[in-house]
Amino acid sequence: MGELSRCAWGTGDPLYVAYHDEEWGVPEHDDRKLFEMLILEGAQAGLSWSTILKRRENYRRAFDGFDPAIVARYDDAKIAALLADPGIIRNRLKINAAVHNARAFLDVQAAFGSFDAYIWQFVGGVPRQNAFTELRQIPAETPESRAMSKDLLKRGFQFVGPTICYAFMQACGLVNDHLVTCFRYNQVQA
Repeated sequence: MGELSRCAWGTGDPLYVAYHDEEWGVPEHDDRKLFEMLILEGAQAGLSWSTILKRRENYRRAFDGFDPAIVARYDDAKIAALLADPGIIRNRLKINAAVHNARAFLDVQAAFGSFDAYIWQFVGGVPRQNAFTELRQIPAETPESRAMSKDLLKRGFQFVGPTICYAFMQACGLVNDHLVTCFRYNQVQA
């Protein structure tokens, strides 16, 4: 049996292959997982995704399993400990944003019943099915990611620009951006 056809970015590094094959583009509805991806996408700003993937388990440990109720209570001492943690990206703005975003996340949960109910409204509750044949066709942002960014910012979130929001949408399956030639395209679509 021959090698599976994948999106070009999802090859080579075993971490990338596993992430591409098992997670990326799969519709996600678990609030804690959505919070994790929102924080990791923000942490990735200006860096490669492989940098974040290699530190993902460290992030899970450092951020208490991405429990937003715990992260929202982080104080100056915890933030100082995170800034000293070599297992994560030690960027003060990104760490502060994660704590700030946890508080905003809890507010959204209270207002909408779940973050899932809130975030999926930007695609009408149904994943957008794109049909790209080349990576260069995939946009960096869309009208939906711009609307999401604008609303998240209005609700007090940080590190949620339109490009970060689109990467989040791709990661959490709000859009299916697997190339049509990729073996995951039809699987994720189903």
